[in-house]
Amino acid sequence: MTDVAGMAADLRAGALALLPTDTVYGLVCLAASREAALDLYRLKGRVEIQPTAVIAADTDVVLASIPGLGGIAAAGIRSLLPGPFTLVVPNPEQRFSWLSAARPETIGVRVPALAGLAAAIVRNVGLVVATSANLPGEPDPCRLEEVPAEIRAGVAFEVDGGGLPGTPSTVIDLTGAAPVVLRAGAGDPKQALRTLADALMESSPPNDAPLTRGQ
Repeated sequence: MTDVAGMAADLRAGALALLPTDTVYGLVCLAASREAALDLYRLKGRVEIQPTAVIAADTDVVLASIPGLGGIAAAGIRSLLPGPFTLVVPNPEQRFSWLSAARPETIGVRVPALAGLAAAIVRNVGLVVATSANLPGEPDPCRLEEVPAEIRAGVAFEVDGGGLPGTPSTVIDLTGAAPVVLRAGAGDPKQALRTLADALMESSPPNDAPLTRGQ
């Protein structure tokens, strides 16, 4: 199946799918559907209280979908994405609150460097939920055939992107005054913090105290 419009329609109708990202294979569904997200959690065997990120094909979609983002959060989105990072940002209107039940005032966002069919599908849909397509405690799949059979049987379609790096994204919390690396993964966390510090210095008025480099 290579019909982008048809695949996007399936996701909008609440279906689940398997897509390659720039790190690992992801189990995805429409972000705006709580029911689809619950189906995703059940298929993966994920506890509903665990946070799950949304992904988009470009940063403009993220900024438009999560109102009120500014300061360090907006700087992080603009300077680090697209890339192998998941950024936890403020979510003052609690959009998609079912994806972060323990902290509904926050949300994880990701703009992977997607390619080909996967990029076209996500761009068509706008915003999807994504989590690694493995069962709890099992390795993150870097090839489609490494995705557990029960997960593959529960999706409407899958896109084979060949071999992927296999290391999940680095997670950085941008909800406080300074960034906090929650998980070191793909990408260089130290370089990411330096990039973010530079972006904040460039965007801050002269009288503002910039974020300390490497903080």
